[in-house]
Amino acid sequence: MALFHMQRTLLTNQGAGQGRTADASGTDAVEYRYVCANALHFCQQLPDNMLQLIITLPPYNIGKAYETKTNIETYIENLEPLIAQCVRVLSEKGSLCWQTGNFVHQGEIYPLDIYFYPYFKKYGLRLRNRVIWHFGHGLHCSKRFSGRYETILWFTKSDAYTFNLDAVRIPAKYPGKRYYKGDKKGEINGNPKGKNPEDLWEMTLERLVDDWDALIWDIPNVKNNHPEKVDHPCQFPVELVERCVLALTDVTILCTILLPASALP
Repeated sequence: MALFHMQRTLLTNQGAGQGRTADASGTDAVEYRYVCANALHFCQQLPDNMLQLIITLPPYNIGKAYETKTNIETYIENLEPLIAQCVRVLSEKGSLCWQTGNFVHQGEIYPLDIYFYPYFKKYGLRLRNRVIWHFGHGLHCSKRFSGRYETILWFTKSDAYTFNLDAVRIPAKYPGKRYYKGDKKGEINGNPKGKNPEDLWEMTLERLVDDWDALIWDIPNVKNNHPEKVDHPCQFPVELVERCVLALTDVTILCTILLPASALP
């Protein structure tokens, strides 16, 4: 798991440490620290309303080395205390991104985002988007269609939340398109900064070197030969978190990333 601290603090399973990072020009230095700890125990130590962003990728109850597989009801109930703590430490302007997939039992699919939704509503959160993360590679199924997506439930604690759309715009499909009639005839009819990336995030292995210049945000799932790959059984791409951080936080805030099943190094 990980905490980002205005600093931005990272809580991972990769040990503990701290440092500073900056962009290529040496400016915009960001202080960070990462902590190896139990997600629930760590959150219990934080004060109320502290964090502007929480991103978490809970285990999927499929029997990985870091989890104990159980029935679906017990699995959800066991995570409720963490949900309650996340809501408690989230600021009024804050966002919670709960990324999850499907639980499969005896060939039957259990869409975990649907099972989790009532628990977040129980604690008063408001769903802003159900983002679909589509990727082009994965296990091949023989008795059903192969799964190629997961979901990110983006909740906020209030209506006064942070949303920096300009920070995550992507190039428009037709950037030179103009109005063809009316008072605005001849004017550009799109936003010159680009378009909203929408709630379907398409991610393939054929991504460009610079995602900012791509027509879509090209973020693959991390496989064995991927350049980001580290020694972790369930690794997620950095870019998946990057979009959330850019859109849902300000520059000088506290945000946290709880990654009990993530592979941020």
